[in-house]
Amino acid sequence: MNRQLLKKTLIIAHDLIMTALAVVATFSVRFEGWQLEERLHYLPRFLPPFLVLAGLVYWFFQLYRSKWRFASLPDLFNIFRATTVLALVLLITDYVLVSSQLSGFFFGKISIALYWLIQMFLLGGPRLAFRYFKYARSRNVLERDANVPTMILGRGTDVEVILRAIESGTVKKIQPKGVLSFRSDDLGQSIRGVPVLGTFVDLDQVVQDFQERGTPIRRLVATPSALAPEAHPEQLIARARRLGLPLVRVTSIGEGMRDAELAPLEIEDLLLRPTVQINRTRLENFIRGKRVLVTGGGGSIGSEICTRVVAFGASDLMILESSEPSLHHILENPTLLNSDTNVDGVIADVRDRDRVLQVMKDWRPDVVFHAAALKHVPYLETNWTEGIKTNVFGTVNVTDAAVEAGVGAIVVISTDKAIEPVSMLGVTKRLAEMYGQALDAEFMGRGGATRIIAVRFGNVLGSVGSVVPKFKAQIARGGPVTVTHPDMVRYFMTTREAADLVLTSASHADNEGRALAESANSDERASVYVLKMGQPVRIYELAERMIRLAGYEPGEDIDIQVSGTRPGERLHEILFAREEPRTEIGIDGVMAAKPVFADRAKVHEWLEGLRQALANLDRAAAERVFEDAIPEFKRRAQAMPSPVAPALAASQQTVTSRSA
Repeated sequence: MNRQLLKKTLIIAHDLIMTALAVVATFSVRFEGWQLEERLHYLPRFLPPFLVLAGLVYWFFQLYRSKWRFASLPDLFNIFRATTVLALVLLITDYVLVSSQLSGFFFGKISIALYWLIQMFLLGGPRLAFRYFKYARSRNVLERDANVPTMILGRGTDVEVILRAIESGTVKKIQPKGVLSFRSDDLGQSIRGVPVLGTFVDLDQVVQDFQERGTPIRRLVATPSALAPEAHPEQLIARARRLGLPLVRVTSIGEGMRDAELAPLEIEDLLLRPTVQINRTRLENFIRGKRVLVTGGGGSIGSEICTRVVAFGASDLMILESSEPSLHHILENPTLLNSDTNVDGVIADVRDRDRVLQVMKDWRPDVVFHAAALKHVPYLETNWTEGIKTNVFGTVNVTDAAVEAGVGAIVVISTDKAIEPVSMLGVTKRLAEMYGQALDAEFMGRGGATRIIAVRFGNVLGSVGSVVPKFKAQIARGGPVTVTHPDMVRYFMTTREAADLVLTSASHADNEGRALAESANSDERASVYVLKMGQPVRIYELAERMIRLAGYEPGEDIDIQVSGTRPGERLHEILFAREEPRTEIGIDGVMAAKPVFADRAKVHEWLEGLRQALANLDRAAAERVFEDAIPEFKRRAQAMPSPVAPALAASQQTVTSRSA
């Protein structure tokens, strides 16, 4: 952190020195004799306040936020705007104030125009020179060091971005030898000096040509466009596997791939629709400079929220986690370690009300993301008491503590299983939603600024307990792949997309809360946000595709077995309750609903009933409370009979027909 502060201090000092030099240079070039002496005489009185003003203008136009090695047209435009503002200030001051006290103008129009040109050069020139120096040095390093000969795959625009990342040193140990694009209009071109050698179909021949030249290709790098459906990535994977070449993908956690990374290509990278494009400016405006607390920050979603909060410029991040190994793992994340955000962690259990209250009181966050929860359906069916303690009373504790600490926005991570619930997971998360909605309505009715919202979404690829890692492990063992029901359907999204859309929902709720507080119209608020997850995926078809992506044939090389639904499972997930009025909020990837809930007194009555049920270990009493609070809640035995036998028969018939 001290190194980052030193760099920023040097940049500020550079810009202010260049500003002073621009003023002196303007006087020296424009004036001479007694005119120059007069202006130099007044310079000690004029220059200090002007430098203070210049520093504020440069800060306003974000000249200190960008790194010089990535200096680009947007940075030059910010310099243009800042220099223009300073020139206009000089012009107004010269005409309104100075000319009335001196015999003439202190600057004059020609001098101010000259100052503008010199200031642009002195601020922009060193930045561009530094970038060129870094570029030239990286090119020399690429040619000198023992880098891996690599083929870049994707369309021209994506390839240019990764080549820039290689030149800047963000992506290391890569020596690009050529480009393959699935678009024919890229053929014959050269991108930053690297030739486009063909399409994906030509991969075998291109690799063979380099082998014959004595420079064997040792790695393939796929840009995001190479994994798009129209590029037929399955065929690309098959060719790479046949050639024995490792295939990696490009990931990015920053704008313009400034923090681009390479990661092994996973099967789940090819299973989803294209992800929603987020509004980075919106999220930066919401998160930048705020103190953010994340409960369950060591989990799949919680850890991704932490990395995104840091990427969007939070001033401070506190991670509340009950698992010491999980807390250690997320605190050692390179993204967090190398950021400008002050990151800290605390071991605490959301079920410990006094501990949570104390943490919130001491730290005073601006935004809280409550991701701590128990989420696995079968375990909660057996350990129902723990689900109530964590998902219901843990949420109550976090929400109450955050409200008491004056938090501006509280985001409760919920699930699509909370609607018309048939499981302990679903019903505990739904009651947690209702508690937050009751408090939110009460605060909005009083014109309060605190917003409490819930964000629902489905299964997250790659998360702990997700079906995709399970299928991958079963395929690696040679099968069989187990599916609970041939008609089981689920929604899927990536952790990155889920985290970004959670932050987007929070930003909308925050803006909406301020607008409604001013209008005193609390009836129009949305307190439940649902992430659009595209079309649901049939789990049986997901298993078939994963087997084929691994290079096998379902029913021939690897069998698919149907094991029967587990307690608390249902075939299809639901995103909105039937009585919830839903609405589009004008944000791609997110929908919202107006709340339907009981008042706070009734919710407290239900909570007291659950406390008594826990004290008596009376599951039937707890279920009666849930049925009273959530009439659509039905136990699995009533709502969905076990389909083990017919499912097994259907599975055997399907596999047999495929084998035939």
